[in-house]
Amino acid sequence: MSTERHITFYYSPHTRASSTLALFEELGAPHALRVLNMKAGEQRLPAFLAVNPLGKVPAIVDGDTVVTEQVAIFIHLADLFPQAGLAPAPGDAQRGAYLRWLVYYAACFEPALCDRALQRDPGPHMSSPYGNFDAMLDVITTQLARGPYLLGDRFSAADILWGTALDWSMAFAGVPRLPALVTYVERIGARPAVRRAAERDNAYMAEHEAALAARAA
Repeated sequence: MSTERHITFYYSPHTRASSTLALFEELGAPHALRVLNMKAGEQRLPAFLAVNPLGKVPAIVDGDTVVTEQVAIFIHLADLFPQAGLAPAPGDAQRGAYLRWLVYYAACFEPALCDRALQRDPGPHMSSPYGNFDAMLDVITTQLARGPYLLGDRFSAADILWGTALDWSMAFAGVPRLPALVTYVERIGARPAVRRAAERDNAYMAEHEAALAARAA
């Protein structure tokens, strides 16, 4: 990769951008970090809305290319830094499975989690993107029970996404603490890069809360 490539990463702690922070740590990828204090509403300022009009993180700007949406960012970055070995290359026998689990997260897990959190009925089975919550979760739990990673013995960017998301959702969003999920989350959370990202994430959150408290005083 050219050393002239410039990536800007828009991030806020304790959000979906936290998993992208862990991905950057695993990749060892150079980037300029732009920390947004969402408690102060910085995601709604014109400068960031010009990057993502929805005011959501994560978002990256790679040269002249804007990439939003968590899974798109994961695919883009893991492919961009192949030396890290976090993405099966096109043509690799495991590429399809790798993409499957990344997209399953966005297409099935996230909608199911939101419906569950908001106590919404998923609707008729044929109309729901994920069928029902238990069936959706059983698919990923069954895969993880085969372990140790989503691609068997091969660790990938998909594991960073799922490991961080399951950690949060079991703690705060009512995902049951099934043995296969707990073991998997512990395995991913023990990785040095993921630990470093979590420490940075918590430190930024403490700064933001302190700033908000100081403003209110």
